[in-house]
Amino acid sequence: MAVQWSGGHSSSVLCLTGSAEGLVASGAERGELALWDGGGSAVAQLRLPGAEDVTSVVFSCRRPSTLYTAHGEAISVLDVRSLQEPLQRFHVNEEEINCLSVNDTDSLLAAADDSGAIKVLDLESKKVSRSLRHSNICSSVAFRPQRPQSLVSCGLDMQVMLWNLQKVRPLWSMNLQECEMEEDSPQSAGQFFNPPLAHSLSVASCGNIFSCGAQDGKVRIFRVTGARFEHELEFQAHSLGVSQVLFMPEGYWLLSGGNDGKVLLWDLSSNVEKQQKSPAKSLHRKKAQAAACSRKDGKLNKAASNEHPGVVPKLSIEHGEKVNWLSCAEIKGSRRVLVADQSSSVSVYPLPEP
Repeated sequence: MAVQWSGGHSSSVLCLTGSAEGLVASGAERGELALWDGGGSAVAQLRLPGAEDVTSVVFSCRRPSTLYTAHGEAISVLDVRSLQEPLQRFHVNEEEINCLSVNDTDSLLAAADDSGAIKVLDLESKKVSRSLRHSNICSSVAFRPQRPQSLVSCGLDMQVMLWNLQKVRPLWSMNLQECEMEEDSPQSAGQFFNPPLAHSLSVASCGNIFSCGAQDGKVRIFRVTGARFEHELEFQAHSLGVSQVLFMPEGYWLLSGGNDGKVLLWDLSSNVEKQQKSPAKSLHRKKAQAAACSRKDGKLNKAASNEHPGVVPKLSIEHGEKVNWLSCAEIKGSRRVLVADQSSSVSVYPLPEP
């Protein structure tokens, strides 16, 4: 059974994040921001200027009292020790921001928006250091741990991209639809009606493995190798679109949330570590994938499937509402998953120990 945290918002909760000091921040429609303690009490509330929906919140990695919040096209920097007027406000995006990510040296902040742009702010100079772009809405962006100049992004253009901020163009990109379609495959027809629009990204703590959740209900796992990434694994996670993916802090446990109202926990350790231990097999598989994604005579060659129907969730939670956001927190010594949905409360579920 879920524990409900209520009293912090009067409208739908859109985003969540947890701090190293045990605080949880949540953002909701109409500019509402709330802070919660581990017991589920709302300890502070604020309505941000302009009353635009708060679509993303993220704590600083090095200064846990600093909270970055996206509301409309603006970013506000707040001190959670005294939740009052923003300390700073940036207005560098042209359309509504969907996702914020701060690197682990706390020097850069990336903001992905509806125009497809990713604005990268230098937090020392307080100026835009890079402007990156998707051809459609950029739904998610994430810095890679231990690599402060490297990030990944995805969008409704079905592209997943790897960036190094020393360059303007992506180091590597992959179109989820092209690498999925097969000649005479029943799935290719289904994808026409339910294309893999990419909604959410999460990078594992190692920095080389990342996940992507898409509209076709699948979760895809990628491995970064140098200046490119490879399609490692995919599986059908939800019966409707995957709205959120989140790697837990240690190892390769992954949470996914979907429009089908389910929250699932996946242990991908054996799948990921198996590929690390078998470089020769991995290389052979990658060559097959490269051939599968190549065009010949104007048509895509038949693809070698990377789908693993045998991947089963370690835990399945029937949440019952479309998932807006997932976060993970340690509360009273135990891991919990926090779920934001269409309601004004936050649902909290226990997780098994790794």
